[in-house]
Amino acid sequence: MQLTVFPLLAERMDTKFDVFETLLKTLEKNNVSLEEGDVLVISTKYISNSQGRIVNLEKIITSEEGKKVSKAYELKSEIAEIIIRESDKIFGGIGGFVITSSDSIMAPNAGIDKSNAKKGMAILYPTNPYLIAEEIRRKIFLKFLIHVGVILVDSRLMPARIGTSGVAVSCAGIEPVLDMRAKNDLDGNPLKVTFQAVVDNLATIANHKMGEGAESKPFAIVRNSDATLTDRKINPSEMAISPDQCVYVRGLSNPPNF
Repeated sequence: MQLTVFPLLAERMDTKFDVFETLLKTLEKNNVSLEEGDVLVISTKYISNSQGRIVNLEKIITSEEGKKVSKAYELKSEIAEIIIRESDKIFGGIGGFVITSSDSIMAPNAGIDKSNAKKGMAILYPTNPYLIAEEIRRKIFLKFLIHVGVILVDSRLMPARIGTSGVAVSCAGIEPVLDMRAKNDLDGNPLKVTFQAVVDNLATIANHKMGEGAESKPFAIVRNSDATLTDRKINPSEMAISPDQCVYVRGLSNPPNF
């Protein structure tokens, strides 16, 4: 069966709302039903909106540390302050961008986004994204008696590449990676370190159809993905590695000495 993606047009929401109830209404309006084995992909911005994770930049009071980050990286002081609050670690940056890590998510400016937000507002990453994904998965099972995977997707800049692609911020009900070690390549050589990032691949596929601008398609159904579904709880550590194990972070922090 061929993999198929169904992006769903949904109503824009400006205040807190119930994501699951909105999903049900969106499925009905798009005349689409979830099926056994589907993977439901949801925009993190939509989840953040449902949680009220939107801040008024004019009401942010900047700390001394925020002022230092603002000056060092040429950022507005209120943005710098939010970055500090939302980050576990700041690695460095350039004018306008700070590379941060929070809850095993490495991103510029702690994932703060002013797109698809009203003027003077900014959208933060959702709170407890793995819990949210699991709750949605369970509600779908109780409502329809089907097993689906759930992925919360964000768009992300990739090192040394132009443009953004999708990345899974969290997932539930789906095995996040496929261990390819000990399997053979085309020449019969055993693979030694290869893991396939299943949920990130599906996140990118769905994100391509969901769009980045005014499409208003925060949901997408990926069908016939051949991904392995599961009822076990997914641990965030299964999808991320610590920065000190990342080849990009380690490599760039150890410049050539010759």
